[in-house]
Amino acid sequence: MDRLPNDPFMLVSSINMLLRDNEFDSLEELCAYFEREMEEVKEELQECGYVYDEEQKQVKALS
Repeated sequence: MDRLPNDPFMLVSSINMLLRDNEFDSLEELCAYFEREMEEVKEELQECGYVYDEEQKQVKALS
């Protein structure tokens, strides 16, 4: 993968896959690799009803 997807639901899936498969240790590291601002990515996720759980290193639906 050479960039993070623009589609919000593909973004969620891609982030979770990359973190789950231990490609990256954190969202911060993942964003740095893809040259994206972490806060910007978090805002995109929140706009479509998702939040990053740092403890579990996973993007989850807002409850």
